Amino acid sequence: MTGIKRIVFLVNLAIFMVAINYMIIQKERTISNGTLVLMKLAPVDPRSLMQGDYMDLRYDITRSVYGDSLSSRGYCVVTLDANNVAQFVRFQDHKTPLSEGEVIIKYFSPYWDVRIGAESFFFEEGTAKVYEQAQYGGLRVDGSGNSLLVSLHGENYKELKP
Repeated sequence: MTGIKRIVFLVNLAIFMVAINYMIIQKERTISNGTLVLMKLAPVDPRSLMQGDYMDLRYDITRSVYGDSLSSRGYCVVTLDANNVAQFVRFQDHKTPLSEGEVIIKYFSPYWDVRIGAESFFFEEGTAKVYEQAQYGGLRVDGSGNSLLVSLHGENYKELKP
């Protein structure tokens, strides 16, 4: 490798490493400081619910919405009840306007469906029975609408743990 190529390679590597670490820090902030939002899970055929070591998720909020009636990207506006369960308010294209107590979650609509948050929950092998009773997906949401799926919850909004 010549001197110039080596310098270009090292600069690109440094930029890449800084970008990756920045994204990790942002996600860690969302997990520690984000608002916990419980999203009601939509019924899924139990025969296809478990596939390997992950669970395929659908959220009840998006069940009756078709992507062709929305922008391809935007925000789902919800309010939270006393148990942090999301109550759908509306979809909108921008972060604002928001009323008191409303939370935004980014959505995207690649085709005809609408996707909010993660759609798969990965777990350790042999713990599937614990998660089969999931009724809510626990998302941590930051002020910009970024969300991370952090847990599944069952009856009485209790977090499911193996």
